[in-house]
Amino acid sequence: MNTIIEVNNVSKTFGKNTNLNKVLDSACMFVGEGEFVSLMGASGSGKSTLLYLIGGLDRNFEGNITVCGKDIGSLKDSELSDLRLRNMGFVFQFYNLVMNLNVEDNILLPHTMAGKKRSELRSSLDEILEITGLTEKRKAMPATLSGGQQQRVAIARAVMGEPQIILADEPTGNLDSVSSEEVMHLFTRLNKEKGLSILQVTHSEKCAGYGSRTVMLENGKTVG
Repeated sequence: MNTIIEVNNVSKTFGKNTNLNKVLDSACMFVGEGEFVSLMGASGSGKSTLLYLIGGLDRNFEGNITVCGKDIGSLKDSELSDLRLRNMGFVFQFYNLVMNLNVEDNILLPHTMAGKKRSELRSSLDEILEITGLTEKRKAMPATLSGGQQQRVAIARAVMGEPQIILADEPTGNLDSVSSEEVMHLFTRLNKEKGLSILQVTHSEKCAGYGSRTVMLENGKTVG
């Protein structure tokens, strides 16, 4: 199995002078191509911080992070933006939808902003709407959707560009148990059918169980 995400001796400290908080302390982990890995730990253990570092959303850290064979710390801003657009999809606890855009416009937004024509994206859009069960909701506005449906729109947006990796931060944290199960089944389907590598941060043992492997964060260090 090839490694698609590799974290080596990563440390992260917040604060200044004497008021320092070391959230990550020489953390190491990896995600193989096609793996579905769950990252767990106590509240404040640094799970989301590590996910954001892997996604290049925060570049202030010590150590080394490699994603798709590229060293995150050495990339120029433009190179990192290109890596995120082409290779990564992000799913957050709060859906971050644009409320005055309908479902399909929300899904297409990152790609139309990057200059792609809607006609180029039509086939991929139709496919991802079918996979996420949103075909009948394609013209609906976010305010008319349930939380679970809004999260499925966010997932559709994340996978629209056919990335290699999905980074999910507490994707069911704002959902009821039924919607949570639907989202986890969707991740499992995307992992198996499209071969997406998925790294999810979760506090739920049940959600973590959908992954193929669990990594624990304890006292800033990874276990497992």
